[in-house]
Amino acid sequence: MWGAVLVAAAMVAAWPAAANDVHLLTTGAYRQVAQALIPQYEAASGNKVVVESDTAGGIIRKIEGGQPFDLVVLTTQAVGDLVTEGKLLSDSATDLAKVGIGVAVRTGAPHPDVGSVDAFKHMLIKAKSIAYIDPKAGGSSGIYVSGLIERMGLTRKLRRRTVLVNGGLVADQVVNGKAEVALQQISELANYPGVDLVGPLPREIQNYTVYGAGVSQSAAEPGAARALLAVFAGPNAAPVLEARGMQPPGA
Repeated sequence: MWGAVLVAAAMVAAWPAAANDVHLLTTGAYRQVAQALIPQYEAASGNKVVVESDTAGGIIRKIEGGQPFDLVVLTTQAVGDLVTEGKLLSDSATDLAKVGIGVAVRTGAPHPDVGSVDAFKHMLIKAKSIAYIDPKAGGSSGIYVSGLIERMGLTRKLRRRTVLVNGGLVADQVVNGKAEVALQQISELANYPGVDLVGPLPREIQNYTVYGAGVSQSAAEPGAARALLAVFAGPNAAPVLEARGMQPPGA
């Protein structure tokens, strides 16, 4: 796998003059990292990256529906499933990052205590409204948060105070005043204008999602997609991950 990545990295430096569009499908959790690294790739290659972001479930539905793409960033489980289905090149599957779920409030609002499981549960009970991704949309954070609330026995108590988001950034619901608290992957809450990241979920109930990428079996630009993947997996990615609340996959 890494041999293929290193070959692709060399391809970036020796890219031909003809420019191409590379179509990237990415989950929202990785989008900010991708957007920070793409200029490096575009400057070296002369290519343009067309980015399309959705929940993991939404992206899978698009791929299953036949939407063309060159490179996809999804959960590693989903990447593996797509390799098995013959939709991704097996030698291109590469782990990129992992991220946990965090809690955010509007900038300037009091920060609730989320340092323990009991404190987090108390925060949920006291919050006027809580926003997270609708599990039906296929977002991994929404699926986990919904299950966590159910395991805590709070589903019925919180139902009328829950703001389910079909996709995108849950932080928007805090900024526009529709929710007091946002729960989503830390990378989608950190450094978002108008919200403060209070902190991660307590260790005992934290859930990490590992994201990976793969090149489409029918990519229009497979070489260009591999070169972009090499940038995502390269040494310059580590500080970008850290700045956006993510970690290297093996951390």
